[in-house]
Formats: sequence, C-alpha cells, structure tokens
Amino acid sequence: MIRKVFTITCCVGMMLFAACSTDATVEKDYAAYVNPFIGTGGHGHTFPGAVVPNGMIQPSPDTRIDGWDACSGYYYEDSLMNGFSHTHVSGTGCADYGDFLLMPTVGEQTYNPQDFTKQNLPYASAFSHQNETAEPGYYSVFLDRYGVKAEMTSTKRAALHRFTFPESDKSGFILDLDYSIQRQKNLDMQVEVVSDTEIRGHKLTEYWAFDQQASFYAKFSKPFTYTIVRDTLTDHNGKMQPRCKVLLQFATQKDEEVMVKVGISAVDMEGAQKNLEAEIPAWDFEGIRKAARQSWNDYLKKIDVTTSDETDKTIFYTAMYHTAISPNLFTDVDGRYFGMDLKPHQGDVNKPVYTIFSLWDTFRALHPLLSIIDPDLNNEFIRSLMLKAQEGGVFPKWELAGNYTGTMIGYHAASLIADAYTKGYANFDLDEAYKACLRTAEYDTTGIVCPEKVLPVLMPMARYYKNTLGYIPCDRENESVAKALEYAYDDYCISVLAEATGDYKNKEKYAKFAKAYELYFDPSTRFMRGVDSNGKWRTPFNPRASNHRNDDYCEGTAWQWTWFVPHDIEGLVKLMGGEDAFVGKLDSLFTASSELEGDVVSADITGLIGQYAQGNEPSHHVIHMYNYVNRPWKAQELLDRVFKEQYRNNPDGLSGNEDCGQMSAWYILNSMGFYQVCPGKPVYSIGRPVFDQSVINLPNGKTFTITAKNNSKENKYIQSATLNGQPLDVPFFEHKDIVNGGALELVMTNQPTKWGVKQ
Repeated sequence: MIRKVFTITCCVGMMLFAACSTDATVEKDYAAYVNPFIGTGGHGHTFPGAVVPNGMIQPSPDTRIDGWDACSGYYYEDSLMNGFSHTHVSGTGCADYGDFLLMPTVGEQTYNPQDFTKQNLPYASAFSHQNETAEPGYYSVFLDRYGVKAEMTSTKRAALHRFTFPESDKSGFILDLDYSIQRQKNLDMQVEVVSDTEIRGHKLTEYWAFDQQASFYAKFSKPFTYTIVRDTLTDHNGKMQPRCKVLLQFATQKDEEVMVKVGISAVDMEGAQKNLEAEIPAWDFEGIRKAARQSWNDYLKKIDVTTSDETDKTIFYTAMYHTAISPNLFTDVDGRYFGMDLKPHQGDVNKPVYTIFSLWDTFRALHPLLSIIDPDLNNEFIRSLMLKAQEGGVFPKWELAGNYTGTMIGYHAASLIADAYTKGYANFDLDEAYKACLRTAEYDTTGIVCPEKVLPVLMPMARYYKNTLGYIPCDRENESVAKALEYAYDDYCISVLAEATGDYKNKEKYAKFAKAYELYFDPSTRFMRGVDSNGKWRTPFNPRASNHRNDDYCEGTAWQWTWFVPHDIEGLVKLMGGEDAFVGKLDSLFTASSELEGDVVSADITGLIGQYAQGNEPSHHVIHMYNYVNRPWKAQELLDRVFKEQYRNNPDGLSGNEDCGQMSAWYILNSMGFYQVCPGKPVYSIGRPVFDQSVINLPNGKTFTITAKNNSKENKYIQSATLNGQPLDVPFFEHKDIVNGGALELVMTNQPTKWGVKQ
C-alpha cells in the first residue's frame, strides 16, 4: 500500500512535464514468489542457501551430517545448525560437497568432543524457523546459542556473509576444513593465515567424486587473532580421521556487524582469490544482495504466468528457481577450470565450463525446458559435456566436480545433442558430438580417465552384450531391463544424429538397436522382463518387486519400467495388442495396488498413484501416453491429480528428490499445458494447464502464449483448442510453433470430451 501511494504522489508531481508510469512498465519481482524451503523436507533434498543462477558457489546452512536426508546438508525438521558451508548439491539422491564450514561463535569455542556418531558438531547452535528467512540470493537465521544473526548473499563465484554480534570480548569464528556432508575422506587439507584479515586453504576429498579439489580465499572485515587445530581423532569405526580447524577471536560491540567474503575455485587458492576480488571488491552487502535478486528476476521472467491462486504461482516460480541451481559454473574469472583428466586447464571465460550433470534425470524435462527458454545456455552445457568427453575419454553419465562418478544408467548426452539438432539450435560441432556419442555407446574401456572402481559402472559390460549378443542377459548384468530400455532410446537418438551427419550405415544399425526393447516384452505377463543368457525369462517374477539397485530394474519395478519406450510408442502399442489393450494396461498402472514388495524396496519409488511413481524419473512421460492412444481426457485428469496432490507450497512439497531441477522442470512444462515425451523428437503433447495464461518470453524477442479459457480447479478437461487462431484437433504441436512465436488457446470444461481424438 505504501508503494502504491508513493507512486501516485510521484505521478501527480510529474504530470506537468511527463506522463505517469504505469504498473505495466514496472518490472515484476518474480523472486517474491519463490519459497526456497520447498523441498527441504520430505525427501526433496534441496537447500535454502543464497545462490545465483547456475553459480559456482552455494553458501547454505548445514543442519545434519549423515543419512539420506542429509544429501544437501539441510533438513527442515532439524533444530540445530552446524554452520554454513559453501558447496552443495540440489535435490540429489547421493551426497557430496559441504566444503569450508564457517560458524560464528560467542564465548569459549567448543570443538571437542567431536563425536562421529552424532549429526551435530560440538559448536552447533539451536535455531528457530521463526527467525529464519530464505529468498533468491539471500538467507538469514538467528543462532540462539550465540545470539548472532547470520546473513549471506552471493555472486557466481563468491559469497558475502554479514554477522551481527552481541557485545563480547570472546567473539569469533570457527572455520572447519575437515567438515563435510556425510563425513567424506579428507585426503589433504591445507590452510594458511595470510594476514590478520585473510585466510586461504585447499582440500582434496574422496567420496562420490573420487578426486574433489576445492580451494578458498576468505577476507574478514575485522582483524582477528587465531589458533589452528591440526590433529587426528579416532572415529566410531576405529579409523583415524585428520582434523583441520581455524579458531578466530576478536571483541565486538553490541550489534556490531562483521562481514566475511569467501571465494572458491576448483583450480587453486590463487583462483579463489581472483574470483573473490573480481566479483566482491567492496563490503557492499545490500548491493550484492540486490544484484543477486536481479539475476534471479532476469531468469524467472522468461515465463510469466497469470492466475488468481497465489499458491500455484509460488509453486511455479519456486520450480523455476530450482531449475537454475545447477549445472554449476566451473570456470574461474581468468578462464581456468579443472578438467575431466583431473588437471587444471586454461580455458576461455567467454566459453564457460559447467559441472553437476545429473543426465539420467535432466534429459527428460530440464534440458527440453532450456531448449525453449534459454537454448544458448543449453548449448553451453552441451559444449561442456563435449569437452569432458575429450578430456576424460567418454561422455559422463553423472559428472561431479570434474569427476566421473559412474552413477545411474544410459548415455543420455546423446539425448541432449539429438534434441538440440532436431530443434535447430545446435551451436556446436555436430560431427564431433556424434562421434563422441558413438564412442560412449560402443563398449570400450581404453583411454578413460577414472578410478578403477568407477570404470565397470561407467563403461558396463551391458554395452558389450547389447552390441554383440543383441540383448543384455539378466544373469550377467545388473539392472539389465532398465539399461536395455534406456540404451534403446539413446540408440534412437544416435540414429537421428547418424542420419544428420550422413552416416547411413550407422543410422540403420542404431535404428535397429532402438527396436531392441521388443526383446524384453513378455506377452504372457505384458511386462518388460529380464532375459537370461539362455534366452529364458527370469523367474520368479513379481511386477511389484524391488531390490534397490540390485535387480533387473533401476530405482523402480516392472510396473514403472514397462513404459520406457518414448521413441516408439506406436511399436509398444502394437506389442501390447493394439490401442484398446494398451489403454487397458495403462489404466491398470494407475489403479493397481501401490504395495511394493522386497527386502530392500527402493526409497526412490515415491509419489505413487497405483504403481505410477511421480516421485522418480522413469514415470515422468507416462501420463502423456494417453494422448497417443486417443484418450487425452485421461491424461488431463491424471495431470490434474498430480498437480493437486504432489506439488505443494511447504517443505515437504515434492514427492521425491528434486534431482537437479528435473522434478521442477516437469512441473513447469506440464503446468503450462504441455510436455515433450521424447527428447529428440521436437513434438509437445498437450495436457492440462494450471494457469489462466502462460507467456513464454523467447530469447528471439517473440512470445508464445498459452491461454486457458474458462479455467478453474473443476474445469480440468479441454473442450477445444486453437493454434494461432486455427482449430487444433490433435493434442500435439511442434517446437517450431513455439520459437516462431504465437498463441495456443485451450477452452476448458468440467466434463471429459472427445477433443484430440482421431475421428
């Protein structure tokens, strides 16, 4: 209200010589709709810290050390805080990072006993969510134990902390180098006090990333005295653990602000200092905070949604926020970066390298989303992957801090590349990218730079069996069905690239590989099943059985994996006996008992509707299959159910791991009213829009608008549709329809209709 009165007053005063500004000319504060706490509870595994889009640094609070729900270091149900570390992964199912923990203290600095069985360190402080704030580019909390208010903001490569202390002659900080999320193995820790206001250090850890290099440079606004703790403790397993902490001390007046600037680098300490000095030269906390928020608004404004439901708007823009946490910038301000060959390289700051590629998740929706709203950034990601293939030998599946982790299955760089090519924005060497896809798809363990333990999962024998036997025997290879289905899809993408580059021999070869899914379909059970080396079905068989990462599937069951044939739905329909039989089977997916069986049921199988699992990625395309078999109203009502039940404005607001933006990208696309079932085929399937209107502000200056007329919570079905004013009788449109600019208008109703059904 104050702002509105002020605007009116200004207009009155300016009317003599200028026209009044209108609300339409004032840039919207999209960041105001973001709730960074969404996903920090349940099993979302997000963190609430102060970041900028795709930044290198992630300053964020850490509340727990061990367990699955410690993957990002923060869990909303906790009431103790260990401090603020500077590197985090967002929404993953595995943990890493948590480098360079900083904690303000008042009074005697307690760091013993360091109990390796507890979630919290001796100097942890209680806190209340009532005294905690998180917004894009800013985080603050009051630490009850010390009476200190902690605030932080960031640039791409550096963080700025502001701590408000009480009066004390025993104020200070604990800078903890041996701390990490899930107690990683510290192979090397170096720390150097440069002056009474500067500290720098380096650490090498082994965990999910076997060779994670991290350096920091920190500058304090207040001089300090210090003590360095270097010793070794015996943990609860009887192993010796090195410690490295710096205890800083100084006196403070009441409400005195002490600021700390921290730069990081994966290359060296000099790189960390250059990053800090280039991006935060002054102690301008509010200026950095304002710039961070502006960077978020520049990203969030790429899509403008209209709705009277403020909660839906918060869910949407928080989802947008989560899609730009990673991949993370990996190039220093001087162009240097840490390569996949585990060596520093001099690169080009104008051609940045990125890290954190959760491709098994993000090929499905995150990269297709970016192909619409920021294809240039997606090209940068693809070029980063190509560079990693050059340096490391093959495309990564799940790359972390310049390391092959070998995590998950498939070789989905092929999906990103084929999708970029078919959508016409492939700004990279297509021939080189295609050859790198071939190298990754064909079994070859030579010339790959990775630890011995990683090689068998990075380049599994499954690729050898696929290429030689024509199928993957379940008695020779774990997760054989899931790997086979994903290989078939990726091989389809390679066949597209083979044709694009004129390699027609491989085009035919990989198109044949793309049909290999047929070998795993058992017509007697009508599920995809494991086939052993004698050509027999694996027995016993239970479609609800799960033995996490140690059966024929990957984080799922036969119920979920049977549908993973996004590139050939017509072929899958034929396998199942035709359209009606396919629909009957698909219906049963959503009505079957949600009971799961097995000694080690995968915790990733969540968000169940029947046996459909929205909380994990293999199911994400399945609802839209109804559009391919003339039952679009079924897709509309199921999508509506997912929106209402599984995306919420609270910490437990995600039905599964966020997975580096995939869970949120699914929501963004579907809530606008469409989804890409098969990346590599530039076609979108129309679903049920959440918003009255969604305007995509395209990078070419054009807009694509989706309008839902008569939209309401009850009107979840589509009665009719027009594309650019022309009747649209099928529930599909093409990528070119978006990039050329235009309008999709959907008329909604509260009853199922025959719209989209072939007449």
